[in-house]
Amino acid sequence: MEHKMFCYQCQETAGCTGCTQSGVCGKTPDVAAMQDLLIYVTKGISAVTTQLRAEGKDIDLDVNHLVTLNLFTTITNANFDKDAIIARIHATLDAKQGLLSQVANPDTLPEAAVWTADASDFEAKAARVGVLSTENEDIRSLRELITYGLKGLSAYSKHANALLQEDAGVDAFLQRALAATLDDSLTADSLVALTLEVGKYGVSGMALLDKANTETYGNPEITNVNIGTGTRPGILVSGHDLRDLEMLLEQTQGTGIDVYTHSEMLPAHYYPAFKTYPNFVGNYGNAWWKQKEEFESFNGPILMTTNCIVPPKASYQNRMYTTGAAGYPGCKHIPDGIGDEKDFSALIEHARHCAPPTEIEQGEITGGFAHAQVLALADKIVNAVQSGAIKKFVVMAGCDGRAKSRNYYTEFAKALPHDAVILTAGCAKYKYNKLNLGDIGGIPRVLDAGQCNDSYSLAVIALKLQEVFGVENINDLPIIYNISWYEQKAVIVLLALLYLGVKNIHLGPTLPAFLSPNVAKVLVKNFGIAGIGTVEDDLEQFFGKA
Repeated sequence: MEHKMFCYQCQETAGCTGCTQSGVCGKTPDVAAMQDLLIYVTKGISAVTTQLRAEGKDIDLDVNHLVTLNLFTTITNANFDKDAIIARIHATLDAKQGLLSQVANPDTLPEAAVWTADASDFEAKAARVGVLSTENEDIRSLRELITYGLKGLSAYSKHANALLQEDAGVDAFLQRALAATLDDSLTADSLVALTLEVGKYGVSGMALLDKANTETYGNPEITNVNIGTGTRPGILVSGHDLRDLEMLLEQTQGTGIDVYTHSEMLPAHYYPAFKTYPNFVGNYGNAWWKQKEEFESFNGPILMTTNCIVPPKASYQNRMYTTGAAGYPGCKHIPDGIGDEKDFSALIEHARHCAPPTEIEQGEITGGFAHAQVLALADKIVNAVQSGAIKKFVVMAGCDGRAKSRNYYTEFAKALPHDAVILTAGCAKYKYNKLNLGDIGGIPRVLDAGQCNDSYSLAVIALKLQEVFGVENINDLPIIYNISWYEQKAVIVLLALLYLGVKNIHLGPTLPAFLSPNVAKVLVKNFGIAGIGTVEDDLEQFFGKA
């Protein structure tokens, strides 16, 4: 059966409407179908676990981990491997059957909770349970907004779980909210309230990951990161998972192999624990979407720990390895489980036979301005604000992407008044983190808090500034939000900010296609959400006429 694809979960969706032939990301219709089915069965098992909790029964960690990994697997650019996704569907159906036998009254469960079939039925079922299976446009929009926020939350949970940190409340909510998207009795108003609750647990999930990272690796500190290359063969680590990087660094000691970060792994250099490895050389390249050129010139093996994968060129596909939620057909996958020690010997042996990386740039970039470091500078920053040296902070966190319209963020950064400081996290920083924007009294004008996973730091900084300046409303701070988004981790960051009461967030380069006109109106009316315009018009709106 041919699957009619429909996907609009990322910013680059075709025509800002939806991908229907194949994904802009490179996802094929058959892979999209299995991702749709994986989401469906994950909602089904979540309905079962939610019912079991209501009956006073405990849910095993393995089930919580299965749900979060399923969601993470379907995030944009994470996994293109149809067989791997089908294996997760089977694993979910098997786990669900075991749980169903414990439910006191299974007659109250939705169809997704009790559905089971063999692989021959998968395509037919997938064709009936995709995004468009919800007919009402506004209900569909809210269900998808909730689901995408939960996908982002699952990423935070998965990374925290890898460091043996758990939050049972987050897991229980994530599954309850997933199950709620199956409930046809819920009104649009109920789903709007649930959307804000997703933001609430988004803050909890980010706090959990922040705790896991800082307790394991120390608080990020101001760091100059080398962007040149050494003379030895190297392994390039992309994605977001710090535990994977730690294991690889341990296993490469004394091998003569250097390790480099790429894209969202850059902030690993800011953590004290990673500075102890002599073969941790620097960062290679830029944001995820330039990887076809940069992976080719790196010459050595590449480890994709999570999203964002661009379908690889044949010239380096045999050098690309995946692990965790990531996967691509033809690339070797390094298996793992929570708490397991992964075996990276294949990458290390591969690297021995590769040429050193081809240098593509030289110099250093500075980062490490997570909340502990910024709060350590609080007196200096407060003095700069009170003296008028700093007039505004501009939060330009989020994602980068291929669209030429994203050059807006480079031009916006260049055109900012010299008394404005950028607060950033995520790969959005690559639009301006190599510009020479200078400093204000020793405070760099680009303060990089880290990965998109570290957006929590930006919220903590804002709340601390609210306390320091004694303002009742967070929106009275001299902070502007001009955020770029690409995929579902940006969605959970947005919902977390809305839950914290932040208003007048500008989101670009386009508003999400999954927001129906009515849902968009609610966000505009209640929270002042807006898109972006021209650099000149937006600067005037934010700062007034020059």
